[in-house]
Parts: sequence; C-alpha cells; structure tokens
Amino acid sequence: MAKRVAILHFASPPTVGGVESTIAYHARGLVAQGYAVRVVSGAGETFDARVETHINPLFGSKHPEILKVKAELDAGTVTLAFEALVERLVTDLRLALADCSVCIVHNVHSLNKNLPLTAALARLEGTCYFIAWCHDLAWINPQYQPELHEGYPWDLLRQAWSGTRYVTVSEARRGELADLLGIPPAQIAVVVPGVDPAQFFHWTPTTRQLVETLKLLDADGLLLIPARLTRRKNIGLGLEILAAVRRISGKDFRLIVTGPPGPHNPTNPGYLKELLDLRAALSLEGSAHFLYAYGQDEQPLIPDDDTMANLYQLADAMLFPTTQEGFGIPIVEAGLAGLPVFCADIPPLRNTGQDDVTYFDSVQGSPEKIAQTMWETLQGYPPYRLRVRVRQAYRWDTIIRQQIIPLIEEGL
Repeated sequence: MAKRVAILHFASPPTVGGVESTIAYHARGLVAQGYAVRVVSGAGETFDARVETHINPLFGSKHPEILKVKAELDAGTVTLAFEALVERLVTDLRLALADCSVCIVHNVHSLNKNLPLTAALARLEGTCYFIAWCHDLAWINPQYQPELHEGYPWDLLRQAWSGTRYVTVSEARRGELADLLGIPPAQIAVVVPGVDPAQFFHWTPTTRQLVETLKLLDADGLLLIPARLTRRKNIGLGLEILAAVRRISGKDFRLIVTGPPGPHNPTNPGYLKELLDLRAALSLEGSAHFLYAYGQDEQPLIPDDDTMANLYQLADAMLFPTTQEGFGIPIVEAGLAGLPVFCADIPPLRNTGQDDVTYFDSVQGSPEKIAQTMWETLQGYPPYRLRVRVRQAYRWDTIIRQQIIPLIEEGL
C-alpha cells in the first residue's frame, strides 16, 4: 500500500494563489513518486484524478461561522462559539486526516486566517507528524498586528509545536521564524518554490519524451544543431567541439542534432556511419543525441514546429558548423529565441548574424579553440548561468525528490 500524505491549507486548487499552486505541484510530484496524497482544504475541487481531495468549508477562511468568530477574535474576545467551533473542527480533522501518517500544513501554524482550525490542529499533536510550511508569519507582519492579542489562541502562531517539522521558503523567512519561535535556525528547513519547464513552455509530448529519456534538464550545457545529417552541415566538427568543451570545462555539455539523414544524397547513409563511428571514438554516446534515432516503429523522429520551438527554448546555445548555406534560417530562429549563436564564418551567415554572433572557421578551425571561445563566452553570460541553475536546482521534480521526500520520510 502506498504511503499516504495529507496536504492541508485554507484553500486548494483550482483556487488561484501561490500556496495553492505549490500544493498542486507537491501533490502531483508526490503521486509521481509513489505516494498516496489527500489534499484537505476549505475551498477547492478535484484537480487531478490521482489526488484525493477532502473539502470542508469550515477549514477555509470564508465560511460565515469562521468569519463571525474571527471578528470576535480580532477584537480580542475568545467566546464560547470559538470553543465550540474548535471541538467540531477536532472531529472533522480526525476524519480528514484518518490513515495519514504525515500532514504538510501550509500557513495554519503561522497565519490567523482561521484560528479555530489552528487550535483544533494543536489538539491533534502527536496523532500525525506535521510539516508546518510557513509562507507567512502573522506576528511579524504589520498588516495583521491589529488582529493579534496576547495569550491563547493567538500565541499558537508564535509557539514551537512539538512533533512538528518547520519549513520556510527562503533563508530570510527562516531567520524570522527562528526568532519568532525561539528555536535554532538549523531546526527549520528551507525548501524554495520551483518551476515546471514542461508546463511553462507548453512542451509537446515529443519534447517531454526526449527530455525524460535523455535527462536533458540535468545537463550543464545544451548545444543545439538544427540541421539534417548531411555532409555539408559539418556535424562531425560539432561532435569534436562538444568533446573539446566537455574536456575544457569539465562540465556535462550535450549536443542535440535535430534532423534525420538527408533523403536526397546517396552518400548520406555512409556519412551517418562516419558520424556514429566518430561519436563512439570520442566517447560521446551519452552526450551527442541524434534525434532521428528516437522515433517509433522504425520511423525516424522528425520534430514538428512546436517541438522545434521547444528545443530552441531548452537549449543554451546554437552551434551551426555548416560549410554551405543559401541563407541560414537557424540564425534567425536562434535570434528570436534569444540564444547565443556560434556559427561558421561564411557570407550568408555573416549577412544575417552581423556582429551579434560568434564566428569560427568551419573548415580549418581548431575544435579546441572554438570550444574554448564558446566556454569563455557562456561563462561570462549571466542568462546562461542562471538558466542552468534554475534547470538543475529549481525544478519541482528535483525539489520534491531531493528535499520534500526526505522531510516526509522523517515522519513515517
């Protein structure tokens, strides 16, 4: 049986909001890693068939009973209505969290949107391992100061709960929470939000398949050659440049060649064998990717226009070592995508690239010197450095696998 994890917040998807978006990514990511997930909230709907949802309006911040009691609390009064509501919520929470060993709780420990829910959750200490995800801290936010008072239940928002693992979304927030709770910062984990490149760039199914199969997002550099495998495209030089830049940088650079063998020249099959032999000789089988080979039913994979756009968005630089071109459309496409371009110094490409690309001799140029120039250029290009950091460290799947799952396993 899959381990069951609950995720609790005042609202959940499809409600629009930063926390709600985070919940969606957490839930889907944990399901993908084999966990059973139940999202518990006061407002929301089923947003993924794989994720169980438990909606109870009293868990939210908009229910009339919650708003009535909040008005009393904001005025500094704890009434019998508050206590009665807490008792109801204890029962409701027990039902909602039944058979869950771990509950990721967003903001309920630190924000006064529903203090009866906070108080009810506090009475369940020990029945479930809480991971308190503190995005916002009411006690240090001037916006909430008029609503807070000394004593119970407001002090629950500034007390360290037992059996609870605290999490913040930044180092700055960790320092604030540590001061508020009076605990060492080391006891608070920092787990930043992430991005989903596939959703952000609207990847095609083909792009998703290629990225997953080739583990492209883990690379330190992605070089794109948008060309068929024909001799005049000079793909062999591209392989030699790849080998050299990997050697010089010590980094995991990859090369993506998008096109299949050219259909019109009878020598192209022989050229393909030369390329495959060269790739093997340079030990680049896991680094130089000829996309045609990833087709199905013995048909070559030929990326459609949307997939090609994805590949331009995914790449860190375009490499174009061609020896002959009538114009060189890839230069224009790379420019539109904002890619650094390293290309052959031939008149058609100079006419298009002018002074805005980096040229090299594609016939007699040294792969080592070309690679050295490429590496130095990329190292000095902040968008490249940021792109790689985001790609490797800020992906939701990486964050979930490397940071969130270890927190969950602490409580199982």
